[in-house]
Amino acid sequence: MAFDGAFLYKTVNELKTACDSHIDKIYQPSRDELVFLLRKKGFAKRLLITAKPGCARMHFTENKYENPASPPNFCMLLRKYLSSAKLTDITQNGFERVAELWFSAVNEMGDSRTLKLICEFIGNQTNVILVNEDGKIIDSIKHSDVESAKRFILPGAVYEYPASAEKHNPLLFNDSDLGGILESHGELFKTLLGFFEGFSPLVCREIQFISENLISAGETREGAITKALTEVLASLKSTGRACIVCRPDGTPFEFSYIDIRQYGKDYPRHYPDSFSQLLDDFYSKKDTAARIQSAAHDIVKAVTNMKARIEKKLNLRLEELKSCENREKFRIYGELLKANLYNIEHGASFAEVQNYYDENLSFIRIPLDSALSPARNAEKYFKEYRKTYTAEQTLTKLTEKDREEIVYLDSVLDSISRCTTLADLGEIRRELTEAGYIKNTQVSKRERKEQFSFKEYTSSEGYRIIVGKNNIQNDYITLRLASKNDLWFHVKNIPGSHVVVFCDGSEVSDKTILQAAELAAVNSKAANSSQVPVDYTKIKNVKKPSGAKPGMVIYTTNKTVFVNPADCQPKY
Repeated sequence: MAFDGAFLYKTVNELKTACDSHIDKIYQPSRDELVFLLRKKGFAKRLLITAKPGCARMHFTENKYENPASPPNFCMLLRKYLSSAKLTDITQNGFERVAELWFSAVNEMGDSRTLKLICEFIGNQTNVILVNEDGKIIDSIKHSDVESAKRFILPGAVYEYPASAEKHNPLLFNDSDLGGILESHGELFKTLLGFFEGFSPLVCREIQFISENLISAGETREGAITKALTEVLASLKSTGRACIVCRPDGTPFEFSYIDIRQYGKDYPRHYPDSFSQLLDDFYSKKDTAARIQSAAHDIVKAVTNMKARIEKKLNLRLEELKSCENREKFRIYGELLKANLYNIEHGASFAEVQNYYDENLSFIRIPLDSALSPARNAEKYFKEYRKTYTAEQTLTKLTEKDREEIVYLDSVLDSISRCTTLADLGEIRRELTEAGYIKNTQVSKRERKEQFSFKEYTSSEGYRIIVGKNNIQNDYITLRLASKNDLWFHVKNIPGSHVVVFCDGSEVSDKTILQAAELAAVNSKAANSSQVPVDYTKIKNVKKPSGAKPGMVIYTTNKTVFVNPADCQPKY
């Protein structure tokens, strides 16, 4: 992530639109978060300032944060000093990750005074500090340790800026600076990181990536570096371009004020309308993903453990089933003993008889229990035959059930991996509860209502396409929502979503079929594979066997198409 000095510079310029507004409300949703409601004529926005290490930032936000009933002490202090104060300016200390919000306020005596709210977004030293006109600290979210701190952040202390590295201001870059960069023999991005103030490793790597591409295209090293720097510095000086880079699974990965291309086409990029929207989207999705991962931990653990137990049980049953393969031998022994009772002596430990089941009529030695009569020995072999026959029938059914259960649990894990909201996870939890896999949780009737939020698309030809997010949704769209002449899609022999094209029997072109097949592949366990087989057929050919698990169906009269999930363009 790159909330570096340069990105803060872009954000500060965007936030300047709030200048001349008044503070309407101040609240502190958590220990490290502050929200200011700013108002002026034709303007009303919430300003979020976060001092959480790892996600420290400031920007306008559309998200609604909880206003605690009992405000923290720092929030009460800000209300005392800044309620109804006017925001006069927002500045930045060079290209350091330090921003200053300047306020014109009125004290208890009615006198006007200037206050600064200094926001430091530096690694683990993130802080928000209220400073008076004399440069003294009124208070801060975090206080420094008196014994170990190099600079004191305590009420009454004189505020000092964090130590600054001696680096070059990128806005003042000139030809002589270029010479210093070109003379360096180290890796380019490391040289840039030590040279420019406010540049993060991400931006420096992007400059190196651009220059290496230019060199590969025949440009000289000097020309390539010059063009790469010019491109990035132009973005910094102009309005720039808010860019979010996502991982292949769609989770946010990086962001910047320039277009990030170093990760290749497997990492999709999105371009929000503003830097505030970028930060809102990035951290909202990141926080949601973290909450989903945390909330899903117990379910994933339970399902994984159940799957491991069933796989172990299946292996034991397969071994036992293998021992039943020779059951025909017991019947033959019994038949041969029965046919030769008159030739077998009582108390013999074996009988050597002619095997009339063998085309060569060879002799065979049959082990006997000397304590039993020949007739009882024959009956013993018949009993063993019947026993293994029954065991084979039972074990065959049980192993089929085990395999079905493993496939079902795989489909649940696949659905969990593609959850994007806590509501999606809640549906899976209820599915497992109703199926008896996890302990029953009290679910209200309101929660039981089928109010699904499907993934919905429209094909390039105007057909509605619905994708199930989990097994319950899969059953609903396939068995209840779709009509018999709609088209149904599913990856072949792999856990994944049911996809339905609502065409009501009308002729669907190959283009729509490919788009629906791509969606089926993307929303499956084969999302990162290539040449994925996807079966499709009409809904009337899809049946759910009696007693089958949620999402489990059988189908006939299908066709198969091969697609590459990487080619999928979800915004049809």
